[in-house]
Amino acid sequence: MLIYPAIDLYDKKAVRLFKGDYAQMTIYNDNPIEVAEDFKNCGATHIHLVDLEGAKAGTTPNFDVVKNIKESTGLFCEIGGGIRSMDTIDKYISAGIDRVILGTAAVTNEGFVEEAVNKYGDKIAVGVDIKDGFVAIKGWTEKSTSDAFDFCEKMQNIGVKTIICTDISKDGAMQGTNHELYRNLSEKFNINITASGGVSSIKDIEKLRVLDIYGAIIGKAYYTGAIDLTKAIEVAK
Repeated sequence: MLIYPAIDLYDKKAVRLFKGDYAQMTIYNDNPIEVAEDFKNCGATHIHLVDLEGAKAGTTPNFDVVKNIKESTGLFCEIGGGIRSMDTIDKYISAGIDRVILGTAAVTNEGFVEEAVNKYGDKIAVGVDIKDGFVAIKGWTEKSTSDAFDFCEKMQNIGVKTIICTDISKDGAMQGTNHELYRNLSEKFNINITASGGVSSIKDIEKLRVLDIYGAIIGKAYYTGAIDLTKAIEVAK
């Protein structure tokens, strides 16, 4: 299982939200590149990046930071947040970003996902952010009418190879992750599933690894010191 330590970007800083609430934001570092370098020093090979401003507005205000993180670390970088056009996908891929995550646009425009997958294959992933069983959109500020499991099936049928699945109720709450959800997803779909939200202890990593999950995202637990990233990477192997 791969470990993806996460950097959420807002105003070019590394921040964390509590359960996706922009009003409950903590700034952890004014220089996200320092954070990314620390990930690398801990043995990370992959980084999960989110442009929180982009997620709300559908723009790329933190593009330069994302590009600099890729160039300075050389690690596998995936980016999500506000990617709603082929131009934006092209911009990130051309800058050397390894994988682009579609969220809101995947829910509102399946044809866009199909076009992106046809052009870039497994460089395209879809973020499935779950709120009360449905897919949330626009930086988690709205709940769509798409049932999460039906939506995953549609994405698999389109040819999406990787899904990043977040249980919003667990995100940033440091109360453990939703193992049942990831078990159900891994049993039902033949797709790479990355677990996100609430991964807050080494025990969470161990349980997810047993489920044969493709990847796990570590966010707040890294910043608070609840998870030793070096140890998490070793356990995940």
